[in-house]
Amino acid sequence: MRFDPLDYPYPSRRNCVYAARGMVATSQPLAAQAGLTVLQQGGNAVDAAVAAAAALTVVEPTSNGIGSDAFALVWAGGQLHGLNSSGPAPRKLTLESLNRAGLSEMPRYGLAPAMVPGAPAAWVELNRRFGRLPLAQVLAPAVEYAERGYPVSPTLGRNWEAAYENYRRNLAGEEFRPWFDTFAPAGRAPAIGEIWRSPGHARTLRLIAETAGEAFYRGELAERIAAFARRHGGFLDLEDLASFRPEWVQPLHVRYRGYDVWELPPNGQGLVALMALNILKGFSFGSREEPEAYHLQIEAIKLAFTDGLRYIADPQSMDVTPEELLSDAYAEERRRLIGRTALEPAPGRPPKGGTVYLAAADAEGNMVSYIQSNYMGFGCGIVIPETGIALNNRGHTFRLDPAHPNCLAPGRRPYNTIIPGFLTRDGQAVGPFGVMGGFMQPQGHVQVIVNAIDFGMNPQACLDAPRWRWVEGRTVEMEHAVPEHIADALARRGHAVRWALGSGGFGRGQIIWRQDSGVLVGATEPRTDGHVAAW
Repeated sequence: MRFDPLDYPYPSRRNCVYAARGMVATSQPLAAQAGLTVLQQGGNAVDAAVAAAAALTVVEPTSNGIGSDAFALVWAGGQLHGLNSSGPAPRKLTLESLNRAGLSEMPRYGLAPAMVPGAPAAWVELNRRFGRLPLAQVLAPAVEYAERGYPVSPTLGRNWEAAYENYRRNLAGEEFRPWFDTFAPAGRAPAIGEIWRSPGHARTLRLIAETAGEAFYRGELAERIAAFARRHGGFLDLEDLASFRPEWVQPLHVRYRGYDVWELPPNGQGLVALMALNILKGFSFGSREEPEAYHLQIEAIKLAFTDGLRYIADPQSMDVTPEELLSDAYAEERRRLIGRTALEPAPGRPPKGGTVYLAAADAEGNMVSYIQSNYMGFGCGIVIPETGIALNNRGHTFRLDPAHPNCLAPGRRPYNTIIPGFLTRDGQAVGPFGVMGGFMQPQGHVQVIVNAIDFGMNPQACLDAPRWRWVEGRTVEMEHAVPEHIADALARRGHAVRWALGSGGFGRGQIIWRQDSGVLVGATEPRTDGHVAAW
């Protein structure tokens, strides 16, 4: 039977998914099933999250990989724990070294923007501290998918084809050849429904599992990464890899209409979502389909993002603290700037004083909000031969202005776009939520929280609702499902509204809420191949 797997001419509706014993929500069905398999083998929510995360490097390589960064929020033992496993700049990567290489700005591709990968260390650390099963058992589904292969899903296939065409046109040089050997072995991107396998991925994942990450950071895989970088003029070396450790951090939160919304502190941009919500809590909304609700959210995001891009960096180089940016006094100062018309945002002065997201939960009360990413699709276009390790290009977010807190420096972590979210009420977990997608992520978090708390939407409706995206200045992109009267009213208020072609730029989210009864209710995105695996 012949049909177009990307042609969906009719609107459809997903229902919320309910379960009592466990749940894993991801952007790819096979990864969700990997997590569920581990739950059913006696693992907990953390084991399931790690299993799904490792599987996603295989079954959704267009958005993440073994060379990714990772962040997690873990609810365990009645409290929330934060993990930052984003890698720093190599010690040899300096402004001077870029100048010597003839680079006046941080490139998008090649070895220069490749930071130390953090995802494998995150899997190991989460498994060590909170997991129940051996890491080899947890990573086994990912190894099997890589070894035996799997059929490419629709959104994955579309993104893979786009990446291949981009790389075919723009990546020249011997250092990029392994990407094509690994991800386009037939001289093209794999088609939707076609089986793709990667023995290199399988061997690498097995080595990570068997050595608790030692092979990746201090053993055979580290040597391969360092040797490839050395051969092609890169900066990553054995010392950079061997010295990396994930960091447990204290999550940040704001109180929003009786709930606590949690994000990780910088170097991630979760602070942007919290600043926007802190501004918005001073307003009240009517119905969702009123122009005022859209206008206020857009203006709050503009102000928060402008501050975020000015101030967020590695905490050691920031010249303001998160607490200053989240103070009620500063929120009120920014709130007063919002009027009836669109503003042109500028940073304030606080008073001194292509990503994958997954959610997992179990019957014991453990819940995980987890995210990992190579930043732009496959990352920097560099794959270490015969390993399946695609390196990130997170360094692309560094500024090269020495006066900026996010300026490139050896050992400094760059501004990071990936953010997991979590919601609690009265000290009890409500659950994990997230919306992946670069600089869309804080905007998606705000829209999901407003939909859930202000408008009382169920988790699936929170994700189904049409989205907007602030781009720059007064420019706002809208999905076509946004009612026309909303767009027209916003344009009259001075917003430069434009309709988007497709929904690819509006994020892809997952939610799991725990009800008072203990029953789990989950939802996933209609904008991706998402799936909620439940037990």
